[in-house]
Amino acid sequence: MDMGDDVAARLARYYDLDTLDAPDDVDRYLTLAAVESGPILELAAGTGRLAVPLALAGHAVTAVDIDPAMLARAHAAWQQAAPDAHPGGSLEVVEADLLTLALRSRFGLVIFALNSIFLLATRDRQQAALTTMKRHLRPGGLAVVDVWLPHPDDLALYDGRLVLEWQREDEQTGERVAKTHAARFDSATAEVDLHALFDAWTPAGAVRRTARHDRLRLVSATELTAMAEAAGLRVETVEGDHAGTPFGPGAERAVLLARLV
Repeated sequence: MDMGDDVAARLARYYDLDTLDAPDDVDRYLTLAAVESGPILELAAGTGRLAVPLALAGHAVTAVDIDPAMLARAHAAWQQAAPDAHPGGSLEVVEADLLTLALRSRFGLVIFALNSIFLLATRDRQQAALTTMKRHLRPGGLAVVDVWLPHPDDLALYDGRLVLEWQREDEQTGERVAKTHAARFDSATAEVDLHALFDAWTPAGAVRRTARHDRLRLVSATELTAMAEAAGLRVETVEGDHAGTPFGPGAERAVLLARLV
């Protein structure tokens, strides 16, 4: 398995390939940002999938991530998008552990999107993330946390088998990339042990494998609500998708909106 900065850069690039079929949440966050006053903070911002469009829409955005390779791509995407053509918008990238984050600014909207809370693989760390969100909100500010709610059939595949997720072209390098994963789910702890493999075929025909390992902890809508309340936030609603559909039976996502009062 490869190690080093070049691996981090590849994984950041593959993250962008991986999220090509992410839930269509950008418009939802743009709508929320247009309503909520004040600057925006995104935790676990990654390569700027949300942060860059929000900044281009004229908002002052702070993007926090612990991975410098991810933030480098976010910064590059912002620069390439000709930000001078969008008066009022700005993007600041901050390399930091979100659990110990202590920025001086306070924000009208704090976002923790696309299952990122799963990467904090214990209940205590997930609870601490909600506390970080609360700590950085202005009075009246809104916190949004978005998680996937897997169906039992989804979890049945988390038995260690190797699954091909996708094959895609990396336009930056001209490589063909395939992602496979093997995962195991522990129903007693709601934890997932996840190994992801990215195989890239170079234009010259060579194959390079890059591996990533994560431990995840899944969170239900009920538990997410309890964590927000324990952090001192008032839960306004839990939605079932990014279109604002009320949460209910069969929902595949939980999008929690909670406010600092």
